[in-house]
Amino acid sequence: AAKQWGTGDGCHGDDTTDDSSHAGTNVRLLEMRASKLEEQVRELTERYKRVMADSDNVRRRTQKFVQDAKLFGIQSFCRDLVEVADLLKQTTGNLQAEEDQRLAQIKDRLQGVFTKHGLMKMSPVGAKYDPYQHEIVCHTPAEGWEPGTVAVVKHDGYKLHGRTIRHAQVGIAVMTQEQD
Repeated sequence: AAKQWGTGDGCHGDDTTDDSSHAGTNVRLLEMRASKLEEQVRELTERYKRVMADSDNVRRRTQKFVQDAKLFGIQSFCRDLVEVADLLKQTTGNLQAEEDQRLAQIKDRLQGVFTKHGLMKMSPVGAKYDPYQHEIVCHTPAEGWEPGTVAVVKHDGYKLHGRTIRHAQVGIAVMTQEQD
């Protein structure tokens, strides 16, 4: 029995060596797993940050879209009102004094409504030609005007909150042969 116990003792000693090498291998495996998990956490954190940034961008774009819809939702209605203003302007010439005064009051009230809602008439005379605001309908000699500037407005242009909804039809000053 003593011999058996000694043999068992020997086996137990060998097992201890195996356990320590086995423990070293386990530690290395755990360290590898931990580093892989840390890498996954970094990747997921980066993905999360990107998704949150994208979400913020979508939210900002949506808010801008909603604000623009509120501001410019009346754009087609304003275009129609501008045509009414044109008709009022055309009828002014052939009226008697009392009718002319009433028409002037109507025009003033209409301009007040335009202003209230952000619709402004452009005053391009003397300004440089801008293709985003003006449509050239004629050329006029540059008498007293710098070439390329708006000399005549044939049809008023309008902006709604700074956005052109109807281009002003203008005559542009040009150099003539005699002016050279």
